[in-house]
Amino acid sequence: MDELLSWGAILGRVAVQFLPVWIALVVTYAVSITFKRRLGLYGKLFDSPVGMIGFGIVMFWVFTALFADQVITHDPLAQFSGMKNKVPGTPLANSPEGQYGWFLFGGDHLARDVFSRMVMGARSVLSIAPAATAFAFMVGITLGVPAGYFGGRLDTSLSFIANLVLAFPVILLFYLLVTPEIRLTGIPVVLAAVLFIFPIIFLTILFNARYFTDPKKRNLYVGIVLVLGFWAYSGLAFNMDPLGVWSMDPNLLNVFVSVVFVNSPTVFRIVRGIVMDLKARDYVAAGQTRGEGPWYIMLWEILPNARGPLIVDFCLRIGYTTILLGTLGFFGLGVAPDSPDWGSTIDDGRKTLSLFPHAAVVPALALMSLVLGLNLLADGLREESLRD
Repeated sequence: MDELLSWGAILGRVAVQFLPVWIALVVTYAVSITFKRRLGLYGKLFDSPVGMIGFGIVMFWVFTALFADQVITHDPLAQFSGMKNKVPGTPLANSPEGQYGWFLFGGDHLARDVFSRMVMGARSVLSIAPAATAFAFMVGITLGVPAGYFGGRLDTSLSFIANLVLAFPVILLFYLLVTPEIRLTGIPVVLAAVLFIFPIIFLTILFNARYFTDPKKRNLYVGIVLVLGFWAYSGLAFNMDPLGVWSMDPNLLNVFVSVVFVNSPTVFRIVRGIVMDLKARDYVAAGQTRGEGPWYIMLWEILPNARGPLIVDFCLRIGYTTILLGTLGFFGLGVAPDSPDWGSTIDDGRKTLSLFPHAAVVPALALMSLVLGLNLLADGLREESLRD
């Protein structure tokens, strides 16, 4: 019978399991450093030690999510006889042919592999946080740019709505939006119908403003945006995609919409403030003198010059969203009760924390490292954007 592994052996085997991730990281760094002078702000990130460390940590978890099926040692939802609350490095009892022989980070209170659940938890978190943050930025930019540029009643009305949402404590608002009772009222579907339309509006206005004097290109790009956009919109918001390509589980839709709704007002305030500052610059006055339209000036003159602070905030906001998702999972309001997301796994491990801490500590360290990496990445981007 196999013996209990030492910590050195455990870490060695863990490193071997992450081999696809290490290879992907090496290739990414090699290509990025080689061509960094051609990659704009992203390339300049590799001149910042802090940014490189943060980027490495973030990409480690991104590649872990992508290669999770190759990294895991067992089915993260499967229960194994005799492995309840086993310590890290415990050999699998009665291991069948072809089955990995150890629970590298031990077993939880339901005899599931903690290592495999941690790895698959990265996919669960990273499938929601970046996409939801991107949607929130689409909403915030679409509303914040004209509010800051035009001012007046439009600014007053949108700012009032944003302040109304921001007046609620974030965690409480998030908690209320994802409760099962709210889902039964249909409010998440209504919010999805409203919020998911903003990327289509933003991209349509973006291409229309850019190619307004070239009707052929304008019609082509706007047509592609409308066809693909409403195809995705029908599936994601209403689960009515006739081809079945775009769909979202009701629990996932609930969480996703909540993240977008909670983050959008803050992004709106940031974008509005930046635009109010930049619209007084000389290049804006020059564009107005040339007869450029207001939307062209907003989206193609002002917005590119705001990219530094917005990219930094985007990275930080993914970190905030990751923490919020972990908080939801900890409260039992995650995507699914048996989901391997880190918040749910920490909550499961909390029940036996005093006796078997590994089940909670492992996902907690994973969550902490991802958020730390995002914060370091944001610091590096901020440092380089100030030099830009």
